[in-house]
Formats: sequence, structure tokens, C-alpha cells
Amino acid sequence: MVARAVDSYCNFDEAPTIFRHFAKRVRHMDQLDRRLIDLLRENARAPAAGLARALGVSRTTLQSRLERLERSGVIAGYTVRLSEAHERGQIHAYVLMTVSHKQSAAVSAAVRKMGAVRLLQSVSGPFDLIAKAVAPNVADMDTLIDALGALPGVERTTSSIVLSTKIDR
Repeated sequence: MVARAVDSYCNFDEAPTIFRHFAKRVRHMDQLDRRLIDLLRENARAPAAGLARALGVSRTTLQSRLERLERSGVIAGYTVRLSEAHERGQIHAYVLMTVSHKQSAAVSAAVRKMGAVRLLQSVSGPFDLIAKAVAPNVADMDTLIDALGALPGVERTTSSIVLSTKIDR
């Protein structure tokens, strides 16, 4: 069904070649692949034997699944997750930005150079971009938010400080 929906979408619009390429990869994932990815999200450094045991498959099966997911680009890499204790000591904020017409690329390039911005997403709605920022204290966060607002092409910002995290996968 997903394949049919993707194909019908692609028949009407020739532009999203990358969408078709990605959709073909995704449709080859089964429940075991999704469970494996969920386990890796919890602990990307979990030993293969432990992952295989948790999934009820052999270690060889697990390794071939991992290799296929990596080769197909579904798994693009592995990363570091900082401890909850460290993260609790940081100030986290979401900064919503309205950007001048056709300035999104320039603003994104400038934000990319700001190490304290961990995530930048283009979104629909009244704002154009949302940045997830992290700073060691309120004063540094204030400086960072001011710097984001002062970027050429940024018309307006609205920020929300994170009070607590309820789910982090």
C-alpha cells in the first residue's frame, strides 16, 4: 500500500526524486528492523550479542540486518548521547524564527556556525525555522538568542525555555 501511494505521488510530480529513492529504502524495513532501530536509539553502543538476544535472533542475522540498514542509508551513523545529569545542568530553548523572503539559506548557513544550536528545522506555519539551542547558563542563552535575532535576514524570534523533558528517545 505504501509503495502504491509513493508511486502514485511520484507519477504526478517529477520533482521529488530523493523522496522516491528514500521511500524505496523505507519500504524494505520490516518490524524486526524497526525494533532494532528502537534498541539502537536507546543505546547505540549495545553489544551485538545483547541486541540479538533482545530481538530473539542470531548474532549473524543481527549483523546482516545492521549492515543492510547501514548500506542502504537508513542508518547514517552513530552518535553520542550526553548523560541526563549533564543535560539537566544546561539551559535548553527552542527559538522560532521568521525569516525574510529568500533568506532561509543564508540564515541556515549562519546558524550552522553556531555550535550552541543543536538542531535547525524548516517548518510550516507562522515561523520559518525552529532552532534547538543549549547553553550552560541563562546569560549565555540570552546572548545566543540575541545573536540569532541579530542575524541578517531574521525578522523576528520567539523563544521558549525548556522547563523539563517528558520523553527523549
